[in-house]
Amino acid sequence: MKKIIEEFKVFIMRGNVLDLAIGVIIGGAFQKIVNSLVNDVIMPLISLITGGINFSNWFLALDNSSYTVLAEAQANGANTLNYGLFLTEVLNFLIMAFVIFMFVKTMNRIAAKRKKADVEEETVKTKQCPYCKTEIDAQATRCPHCTSVLE
Repeated sequence: MKKIIEEFKVFIMRGNVLDLAIGVIIGGAFQKIVNSLVNDVIMPLISLITGGINFSNWFLALDNSSYTVLAEAQANGANTLNYGLFLTEVLNFLIMAFVIFMFVKTMNRIAAKRKKADVEEETVKTKQCPYCKTEIDAQATRCPHCTSVLE
């Protein structure tokens, strides 16, 4: 039993497991942000643009009865084909996927700018003297080894 506990400690303290746990926690928090963005910002705008169409009441009652709203059909125990709810979920998924795409694209752009700045900072700090072929500072105007005047 003691060996199993020790193996579990080694397993749980691996970097990959900790990274995964942190990723799941941050992913859950990020999901709440994206859901709020979709439900509280984007969907009201779409509702405004589409004239307030409510897809949730688009359904087909399979008992051949006529119901005005889905809740009424469900209250009467009718089996329903809820294609409006399905369309709503597909639309939510597409909006969330687009929001995540834009977020990742923005983060990649920021990372690329940082990487470019780091590369530019690490650009040539030295040059070669055309006369004695030794490596000297890129801003030098005279070679410290052969004392030649540099352009």
